[in-house]
Amino acid sequence: MAVAAGAVRKAGKRPKNREEGAGRLAAILVSPTMAVLGLVVLYPIISALYTSLYREGEGLDAQGFVIEGDQFVGLGNYAAMFAGAGADRFVNALYNTTFFTVTTVLFETFIGVAMALVMHRAFRGRGILRASILVPWAIPTAVSALLWKWIFQPDGAANALLRTEILWTTEGWQAKVAIILADTWKTAPFIGLLVLAGLQTIPGEVYEAAKVDGASGWTQLFRITLPLAKPALLVAVLFRLLDSLRMFDLPYVLIGPRKDSVEVLSMLAFDEANQTRYGPAAAYATILFLYVAVIAFLFVRLLGADVIGAAKSQRKKTPRAKAPTATTATGGAAS
Repeated sequence: MAVAAGAVRKAGKRPKNREEGAGRLAAILVSPTMAVLGLVVLYPIISALYTSLYREGEGLDAQGFVIEGDQFVGLGNYAAMFAGAGADRFVNALYNTTFFTVTTVLFETFIGVAMALVMHRAFRGRGILRASILVPWAIPTAVSALLWKWIFQPDGAANALLRTEILWTTEGWQAKVAIILADTWKTAPFIGLLVLAGLQTIPGEVYEAAKVDGASGWTQLFRITLPLAKPALLVAVLFRLLDSLRMFDLPYVLIGPRKDSVEVLSMLAFDEANQTRYGPAAAYATILFLYVAVIAFLFVRLLGADVIGAAKSQRKKTPRAKAPTATTATGGAAS
């Protein structure tokens, strides 16, 4: 009986000790990565939050003495966004950020899905087409902005093609159109390639069965292709949403700074920092960070974008190996 009881204790402790050892090893292996992430992600966020609570410059205290250096203003920088002298500029930048995000992502999604459907078909030269659409996406954004700036010159290709004399890079609706065209041209291939990867996972037997049932091309598109390609499409749209919300270099290079038509939140934060007003700049950057985080959270929660793959759900469904019970161990020892 004593031998059986010892076997029970050993059988019950071994898996637990093994799991603890594996968990300790995993923590040791992951710790360098977590340290780097804390240095390059967590520290800048905390530093930005801290800086946003201060304001630079000279001022007078309650006794009338001059105060130099940073002054703690609490949430004063945040309150000044909505009620201060720069409230109109902040609201305009927030509107431009939202407008460019919605319009560019919509156009890029429609064009990217169309490109993926075309590239998914078998035809001669498909490999060359797939490689060629990577060119706009591979060009640095600042370089593509200079390219489109040359196209939108008063005597450029755009006016020559349309036979107009529009000043595309000046204040007005034409500046917004120029930004939308340039951004769509550059990043629609990104969505197209991600959706194409999703289309290639759809079995051909599904389409053959649909053809046997008499499904039309549109029925196959809306009942088979788009639902099965939805995970890849949602991930692509999520990435583009986050990238568009942080848009900076394209409007800054193509149109220029301090233009109400195209000024976005990141440009506003940069302009404040360039004027050595680091407190308001940090406050704008913090608001943009929260805006991006909320949009990403809502997108993942409401639309169910699977950004970490199906491994997590599969891990939940897979039952963990149970430790031998006392009855099993006792029976084994007795036998």
